Amino acid sequence: MNNSLHFSTRLIKETLGVDPQTGAANVPVYLSSTFHQKDFDQFGKYDYTRSGNPTRDALEEAIAALEGGKRGFAFASGMAAISTAFLLLSAGDHAVVPKNVYGGTFRILTQVLGRFGIEHTFVDTTNLDEIEQAIRPNTKVIYVETPSNPTLCVTDIRAVAKLAKAHRCWTFVDNTFMTPVFQKPLELGADLVLHSATKFISGHSDVVAGLAVAGSEEIADRLYFLQNAFGAVLGVQDSWLLLRGLKTLDVRIRKSADSAQRIAEFFAVQPDVHQVFYPGLADHPGAELHADQASSGGAVLSFELENEASARAFVNHVHLPVFAVSLGAVESILSYPPKMSHAELNEEEREQAGIGSGLLRLSVGLEDADDLIRDFEGALANVHDQKLVIVRSGD
Repeated sequence: MNNSLHFSTRLIKETLGVDPQTGAANVPVYLSSTFHQKDFDQFGKYDYTRSGNPTRDALEEAIAALEGGKRGFAFASGMAAISTAFLLLSAGDHAVVPKNVYGGTFRILTQVLGRFGIEHTFVDTTNLDEIEQAIRPNTKVIYVETPSNPTLCVTDIRAVAKLAKAHRCWTFVDNTFMTPVFQKPLELGADLVLHSATKFISGHSDVVAGLAVAGSEEIADRLYFLQNAFGAVLGVQDSWLLLRGLKTLDVRIRKSADSAQRIAEFFAVQPDVHQVFYPGLADHPGAELHADQASSGGAVLSFELENEASARAFVNHVHLPVFAVSLGAVESILSYPPKMSHAELNEEEREQAGIGSGLLRLSVGLEDADDLIRDFEGALANVHDQKLVIVRSGD
């Protein structure tokens, strides 16, 4: 594919598969678990769908091309992709991981991988000195989420990758929030990119999936072995749905990001909002770095109200967003991280990760930004009224 083409054009071309026999403009859904072999001694490219399927291949080739990697892999969930990536490590190996890492990744590290002798250290990955101090002789991976979930902290991918290479270890980057539309970790030096494709790449809250893209043939070969051995592959119909989601990814996430910028600016001046976490705001501590390695603030932001009671009042008085787990859909989704994405962390761990009791995360969808802001104005008015009632009752 011609890399001089604009990304939106490449996105369509990479996901369009014209069937040579029929001329069909969409990749066929190959609903077959097994494939006939014409030769007794030499099998064809496909033999069993766990090992490979033409529909899944089309998706894997598309995400590899869009991320600029050697090979892509489609898994049954984002956590299946992340877990398989960590299984590239062996007993006695060590990983450096963000202290505010996604709750599912935290669970795998603290409750599963440790039983197999894979060690980890949680650090503030926005602090390069802290990362370097955590590196040991047996460190094999520095794992990065940027922007992080849910506090949107920004980590310097180039600097981390350079540090990792100096210590002969890999850099894995969770690129779920930015997608290849806004950020290309492999071009910044990362070795492996991971996605919860359930989110923006699917975009319609109808698929659970994970994607990984390897930056080298070595990692690609080892990851394929694990994907095939463990079998947590993405189903054929879901692979087709992700291909369809990819086709509209560019226009969806750009509109959502434009709205998120406006909404973040709205929340930033509200007296009942204590803090807004969004790298598109000029006063975000990672704004300059983020602008250097990504082309947008993205479609996800978080904001902190006074406490859990204020967060409850806000959620109970909004009408447009869905109150749910997950993000990245055509509908706006409002989440409460302490009880949703980061419920695995105890109160002390959440505090260390900067996740306060009044924190809400908003994934901005395709609704009109003005309508969303009006809805949020009404909810904040109720939060303010509730605080006045509490103050008066204490008099």
